[in-house]
Amino acid sequence: MKYGFLINHERCIGCHACTVACKAENDIPIGDFRTWVKYQENGTFPEIKRHFAVLRCNHCDDAPCVTICPVNALEKRSDGIVDVDRDACIGCRACMQACPYDAIYLNEAKGAVEKCHFCAHRVEKGLEPACVVVCPEEAIVTGDLDDPSSPIAKLIAERETLVRRPEQGTGPNVYYLGVEPTMLEPGVVARPETYIWSDRPDDKPEKWPLSLPVIQDARIVLDVGHKVEWGWHVAAYLVTKGIAAGAAVLAPFAAALGLTGFGYDYFPEILALVFILITNALLVDDLTRPTKFFRMVTRPNWDSWLVKGGVVLTVFSMLVTAGLGLRLLGMDAAADGLRYAESVVGLATAGYTAFLFAQCKGRDLWEGKLLLPHLLVQAALCGSVCFLPFAGDKAMPLAFIAAVSAVLHGLFALKERYGKHPTDNARQAAAFLDVVRLGSTRPFRDGLIIGVGITVLAAFAAPAVAFIPALVGLYMYKWAYVRAAQLPPLS
Repeated sequence: MKYGFLINHERCIGCHACTVACKAENDIPIGDFRTWVKYQENGTFPEIKRHFAVLRCNHCDDAPCVTICPVNALEKRSDGIVDVDRDACIGCRACMQACPYDAIYLNEAKGAVEKCHFCAHRVEKGLEPACVVVCPEEAIVTGDLDDPSSPIAKLIAERETLVRRPEQGTGPNVYYLGVEPTMLEPGVVARPETYIWSDRPDDKPEKWPLSLPVIQDARIVLDVGHKVEWGWHVAAYLVTKGIAAGAAVLAPFAAALGLTGFGYDYFPEILALVFILITNALLVDDLTRPTKFFRMVTRPNWDSWLVKGGVVLTVFSMLVTAGLGLRLLGMDAAADGLRYAESVVGLATAGYTAFLFAQCKGRDLWEGKLLLPHLLVQAALCGSVCFLPFAGDKAMPLAFIAAVSAVLHGLFALKERYGKHPTDNARQAAAFLDVVRLGSTRPFRDGLIIGVGITVLAAFAAPAVAFIPALVGLYMYKWAYVRAAQLPPLS
């Protein structure tokens, strides 16, 4: 048994009855949608044709929202429906990053995510979803995709149909018959500032990158907005985690790197512990239900890298705390030995985000293979510049590590921006790196100038303050990287 939808656009008249019925049936807040109709106009006056596309959750075979949810708030039911338990949701919004179809929204009043659930409460009583009942043209067909005799299965077998973003490999179960193909390819046609009845939603105010060509005689004239859900918390988390991890990774080599006294005995563990606590605080504060974070322990989803990352952060915190405790007890040899374990777990702490971001199937820029080594390089940069003030006149080895790490970070960043990308979504996100702004700055460009150029000079000329441009520049880059990936349209 596997429920699915087929949207027959040979019949659809774009009346929005499905949208209205869905909102009424499920008490959806104003401005949010579980199903919506996108309008696109092709051609030039007077030869213009309007096309419609009904968009919603695809109830995927391999649903990435289910995989990434840390508390099992989303599930793939035995009948194929992907459902959400709003009471269990902690509001991390990772599922929104994982969905390649922008089908999940945050109910801000409840602090929980919601989505099309196939009107499961109706289906379980033998009724059809509300959108099917009200469609005046019977353009929405539902049924069991596993039953070859069902109307939906027959239509798919007999007619040519399309699905949205098949390159994501999620196995979507919403099929489109007779749809204009470009309507299912986000970002390939123009998006004017003004729609037919209103201004375009300002959830993503950035201009479309000039380097991205679009079909000029086709334009989106009605669509819903989708907010950027992950912002400064995530950018800051990537930097603070890098500082903590870098301190632990370099700690076993503190003596060889010129650290003495307090800088050798206590500073690596204190630095790591302080910044891993800040990291944890940022993660909890970014939840819409921060008081529910404990659910990651009481109902963990072990497929989610949010949970696995939580374990890594916990082990890291315990090791660093133990090392500091041993030092305070005068057990210096044991503390020195433990630093090697801290270093190994520090590498995991720096790198696990690459696996977490790889589960964000809606953000192709984050899925690149270079992210893991890039994160490790950033950790080395963070650790080395933070150690530099304690190296005194023996700062040259740390300065060299900081300079090389900064240059490698710059090369990785330029590769992200100008290298080849396998999907339209990744190419669009890379182009947005040049577009995003942070105040009056261009954080991608300016972040690299500060975090690479100025940092390299400071590492040798003024090592005691090299951490300032390094960390400021890294944060600016991370802000651009996190935001740019969320700007390309998914619908």
